[in-house]
Amino acid sequence: MNTDILLGLLIPFLGTSLGSACVLFMKKELNGMVQRALTGFAGGVMVAASIWSLLVPAMDQAENLGKLAFLPAVVGFWGGILFLLVLDCIIPHLHMNAEQAEGPKSNLKKTTMMVLAVTLHNIPEGMAVGVVFAGLLSGSAQISAGGALALAIGIAIQNFPEGAIISMPLHAQGKSRGGAFFDGILSGAVEPIGALITILFASFVTPLMPYLLSFAAGAMMYVVVEELIPEMSEGEHSNIGVLMFSAGFTLMMALDVALG
Repeated sequence: MNTDILLGLLIPFLGTSLGSACVLFMKKELNGMVQRALTGFAGGVMVAASIWSLLVPAMDQAENLGKLAFLPAVVGFWGGILFLLVLDCIIPHLHMNAEQAEGPKSNLKKTTMMVLAVTLHNIPEGMAVGVVFAGLLSGSAQISAGGALALAIGIAIQNFPEGAIISMPLHAQGKSRGGAFFDGILSGAVEPIGALITILFASFVTPLMPYLLSFAAGAMMYVVVEELIPEMSEGEHSNIGVLMFSAGFTLMMALDVALG
């Protein structure tokens, strides 16, 4: 594996780590409006990445199917939705600002379930980066280096606010600054690990690339609709979430076109 590929896998993790480091320098918990703005921005990036970096390439690669070129995208998309639905049901986790944990009953600490919620959120992002770079590495999936880099940068940009959103509330819940920083980093570690595993099996996944790209898109869309949109819309002044969602969407769209 060359250095450029390895760097591409680490870019999103760097975004999470830098965001988590905010807890080391900021004294107060994030303002509710700021949290909604950052969550909306992250959601916009994820939706745009799902469309331009994953679903559109999936259909382009299935063009030999003619009018049925949409079929792998539909099958993969629903596979990703159902995969996250299953994880959502079997992993105990607690969303930000929620009082009731989801998944099976557990004696885990509240802070641990908050970390699990963000880790669950990061799984599809790691899958997306891994699948795209696996396609680039195989050389036969019509994925450009610029397009892969655009996805990695976009995920890193939206990971930065996510890192802050998880580490600072953990500190507010009683975790030390160092402990909250470490947990924030840990929640993002699933991304490069999942991406690396996908890369190692690149030669096997290439024939299934349209399905895997859309699978990652479905998983990401599940997270956006199930978690991010409700969080960005709660409370007063929810329009800030919509505006930042639009900003994230247009930024990721521009990155994909400019670099792809």
